[in-house]
Amino acid sequence: MPKNIRIIPRLDIKGPNLVKGIHLEGLRVLGKPEQYARYYYETGADELIYMDIVASLYNRNSLTDLIMKTAQETFIPLSVGGGLRTIEDIKSVLRSGADKVCLNTAAIRNPNIIREASREFGSSTIVVSIEAMMQQDGQYLVYTDNGREYTGLEAIEWAKKAEELGAGEIMITSVDREGTGMGYDIALTRSIAEAVSVPVIACGGAGMLEHIDEVIAKGMADAVAVSSILHYDYIRHHQVELDVSVEGNVEFLESGKRFSCIQSANLYDIKSYLFMKGHPCRYISKGAVSVGE
Repeated sequence: MPKNIRIIPRLDIKGPNLVKGIHLEGLRVLGKPEQYARYYYETGADELIYMDIVASLYNRNSLTDLIMKTAQETFIPLSVGGGLRTIEDIKSVLRSGADKVCLNTAAIRNPNIIREASREFGSSTIVVSIEAMMQQDGQYLVYTDNGREYTGLEAIEWAKKAEELGAGEIMITSVDREGTGMGYDIALTRSIAEAVSVPVIACGGAGMLEHIDEVIAKGMADAVAVSSILHYDYIRHHQVELDVSVEGNVEFLESGKRFSCIQSANLYDIKSYLFMKGHPCRYISKGAVSVGE
């Protein structure tokens, strides 16, 4: 019997804010991440991902309070990434309530941390996050710091190495597609899925329901991380809370505009569509969508 496809809202965090950009740049403030996370849990998310997208730049992870609050309010697996450099960092995040950690920069600088962490916490706890960009020759190279820094690694070979070292999952993000609404990079996702035996999470580029179907059917993704489709749907139907001391680009949120390249949808819409397309996924009733509204 085929395993259920997991739909995983990804929430990018900068300071106290949920943010979203294009190619991981030009970040727009969308509100309080815990507000979105609670709603996604109540309406059928299979897991959640918190990614502190500037943590590696400043050598810190500051999500402890957010992790603790989310763990108290949601009861699905929570993955956390950004700024995790040592076994102690990982231990701290897990003790705060996370179920998994996403390793990127630290794993590239010290690949042995994958082996050490998987031995201490179990391979199912360790997700290696790979940010890749396609080159003119069609090769996919690995970058860090939101696509700013080239690592010298080739994406498929790095994924295989990460699995050998003990990674329990691979999350592959196309920096070229991230936030654009142009669809996932199918060739990249499929190449990774064919190269490893652990589950692959596709990330970066979803702009409509068809894109999610495509990366599962053609890209062989085991799970799909979704951001813009869900976030913009939430904004359309809810009053978004902002911290009075919020800093950053809030013009998009205050303007009431929609991002024209994104066809927003909620989790019920996504799962109903996938079920219609023949993809097994954890069923949720339509009534669940009204929870918290």
